[in-house]
Amino acid sequence: MSLDDDLDDLYGVAPEEFTARRKELAAAAKKRGDADDAKAIAAARKPTAAAWVVNQLVRADPSARTRLSDLSEGLRAAHAEMDGPRIRELTTAQRKLVHELVRSAFDAADQADPSAAMRDDVTNTLQAAIADPEVAERLGRLAKAEQFSGFGDFGGFAAGVPEAAAASRAKGGSTAAPSKSAASKTAPSSRKPAAKPAAPKPNPAELRAARRNRDRAESEAKAARAAQGKAADAVDDVKATLASARRRYEKLLESLHAAEREVDAADEDLKAAQRSAGDAAERVEAADTALAAAEKALAKLEGG
Repeated sequence: MSLDDDLDDLYGVAPEEFTARRKELAAAAKKRGDADDAKAIAAARKPTAAAWVVNQLVRADPSARTRLSDLSEGLRAAHAEMDGPRIRELTTAQRKLVHELVRSAFDAADQADPSAAMRDDVTNTLQAAIADPEVAERLGRLAKAEQFSGFGDFGGFAAGVPEAAAASRAKGGSTAAPSKSAASKTAPSSRKPAAKPAAPKPNPAELRAARRNRDRAESEAKAARAAQGKAADAVDDVKATLASARRRYEKLLESLHAAEREVDAADEDLKAAQRSAGDAAERVEAADTALAAAEKALAKLEGG
């Protein structure tokens, strides 16, 4: 198996199975002599709940990634051409596509009633996939939900001049070049600006201290991020364990209810059998009495 095959396998399992499966695949890669693959597998981050839901979407519907990428390319082209009507059309299509894919993602993950926070994370991740091709490329192996913060390279469309140009084009007009009088007002003066005083050289000792502080802060931030990742994994593990325990409890409770129904039915059967046995005993007693009377009558006749 290749590394891609192993990672596809790993990110396809349920969250509660991820850690165990990661160990199995890393051990298998190491056993077959692929040390680099084993390290890559061991370093794979366990997906958060929202990331796992999005991963299930692209596994269940491979066309989802293509549809997101096609919409992304269309939006980029429309923004580059400052085509206002086309941008509005594709923005509407984007909302519809994301809404559809969010619903499909939760269906694929078999989650009928996700929380509002989970729905927001999945929605933001799909929006981010439209804005950022790198996010789209990672779909299927996401380790965490992505945040959507505008349209990435599309954001330039929101600036003043491009927006005015797009609005003008949408109305069939054109943007006029600035007049000569306006240009003359904004033209730079021929007078040379006064020379700026040279900036003072930094104190070497202060510079070294600042760099040490920067390096220390960077190291602490890296350690904090690693600790946060481990804590997030631990939370996910506990959540998965709790969910598994709840499922077992519900199954046991269902079995208990079934057993209680069987006990009640058996109790009724016992009462019915006891009534039948009582009736039979009464019939035996009556038959014995009749037999004794018949034998007595017979003996009297034979003796007489």
